[in-house]
Amino acid sequence: MNQQLHVEEKKGSLKNLTLIIASFASVFYPRVLDTIGVPSAINFVHFLIVPFTFGVAIFTTTVKNKKQINITWEITIGCLLFFGANLGSALLNRAGVINVFLEFVLLTEPYMLLLAIICLPLSEAHIAKLRSWLLISAVINLVLAIAQYFLLITGILRVTSMSLADNIQGVFYLTGAGNYVSVSVSIAVALYYLFDAKKVSIGFRLFWLLASFYQLLVSDSKQILIVFVLAWGLLVLTKYDKIDKLLFYIVAFTLSLTAFLWAVENVDFKGLDAFKYWFGRTELYGPDGEAVNAKMAGATIIISYFKTPLNWLFGLGPGHTVGRVGGWILRDYAPLLAPLKPTIHPATQEIWNALNSNWLVLESSMFAPIFTWVGLWGDLGFLGVGAYCFLAAVTWQRLCKDDLSKLLMLTMLVYGFIFTQVEEPGQSLTVALMIGLQWHQRQNRRLARFADSAPSSDFEPKVASTPLYVKPTKRR
Repeated sequence: MNQQLHVEEKKGSLKNLTLIIASFASVFYPRVLDTIGVPSAINFVHFLIVPFTFGVAIFTTTVKNKKQINITWEITIGCLLFFGANLGSALLNRAGVINVFLEFVLLTEPYMLLLAIICLPLSEAHIAKLRSWLLISAVINLVLAIAQYFLLITGILRVTSMSLADNIQGVFYLTGAGNYVSVSVSIAVALYYLFDAKKVSIGFRLFWLLASFYQLLVSDSKQILIVFVLAWGLLVLTKYDKIDKLLFYIVAFTLSLTAFLWAVENVDFKGLDAFKYWFGRTELYGPDGEAVNAKMAGATIIISYFKTPLNWLFGLGPGHTVGRVGGWILRDYAPLLAPLKPTIHPATQEIWNALNSNWLVLESSMFAPIFTWVGLWGDLGFLGVGAYCFLAAVTWQRLCKDDLSKLLMLTMLVYGFIFTQVEEPGQSLTVALMIGLQWHQRQNRRLARFADSAPSSDFEPKVASTPLYVKPTKRR
């Protein structure tokens, strides 16, 4: 008798799935909707939808699997710890209530979405639907970005600000670092598709990845390639206990890096000129080089505003330095947020002045003093950084069991040292969605193998409310 794994399609599960899709759409598409005339308030919808989805998932979940329950509790505790650090910093520094809300949701919503996905019993049909939303959205972003390039070089689309390359932003049009976010999403999803869609020809999967690299070159987003190379190098270091994988990754990494450096030095290709230029400026990268001084200017300014040792633990207050809340949202949406009485801090403007007056930073955002880790520490201190790292550690240990998920997490770690892409919801929630899908697919495959190997005379596995809970039923 053939054993079959059955997942019941319950209405509650479908409603939660719809909320997850709505959460993803609310961070992926609002920028392009804003550009075509939708009121700018559309950019704040996700601040309500994602926490609502998180709450519904917790209070309506039917999960009975102990592993899933433990993961849910750990992520919830991590969110509470982060909220505690956020609130403590706000009380110490007299930050506004809206500052606390925006800082908390912006930094924890990827984990909120991930928890909602873990809480949901996903059948193969559920997975296919969620996966389709991810892939179709990524294709729209990629095609739109390449279309923008040709429209810009032909003059049909006008360059409104920044350089022509900076205006190639896909669905994240027009934003300050939209080209970087768009390319990051394109490459990450292309890698996901490359390793996940094994029934599709390798040629088509590689074509998607090559198209993403083409977008990287025409949008002058060279730092994204550096991020993935560094993340790959860090992934190699995690293989110390698996000699075969360690050797494979070391060889692959070394060959790929050598080939790339050779191409930079010997191939006459316009897209590689920027790498050749910056790799040759070795005088910038010493311990007291201009690159290091420019990068650390933000931290130096933040420390200059410390008035008590408690600032090292709690920072200067949520939204008071150069995280995405203080560095962008409170500035760009000041008229919209004014009735909510947000608070600002002089450290933010001083760091922006340092950025705008440094020729090196203006040439490349790689050296910007505004980046996630300094912003998070400046806002919430070491306690805030610790609580945030706890959430990341739970995700790494509990959910990132495959190399792709680990690579995606490591890219977010590296992004945090360059700019504020970690706090870009369109990117962070896309990564969370892929990690959640990978986790569910692994669990379903594991359970399917368990069901296939179980003797039919002993039990018939059936999952009533979750694909991770199998209740044996004896024959009468």
